[in-house]
Amino acid sequence: MMDDKPIAVVCYSGRTYADRPASFVWQGKKYDVKQVEKEWLEPGERHFVVKTEDEKRFEICYHEREDSWSLREAGSFR
Repeated sequence: MMDDKPIAVVCYSGRTYADRPASFVWQGKKYDVKQVEKEWLEPGERHFVVKTEDEKRFEICYHEREDSWSLREAGSFR
């Protein structure tokens, strides 16, 4: 389940908004994205599994309709 609290995300945007997340702030801490391990589209959403510089994994999701981001920890998510 995604965390309902909105998060702030800095992302690279090319052809569309939210092409690739670069960093995000969650629970008052900034995380820099080291690697996007997986990404996929669902209707109205862009999902990313990212690894941060401190080797943590998160799934973050951009919700197009609400123009907002959500997050869940994905420690062992593959």
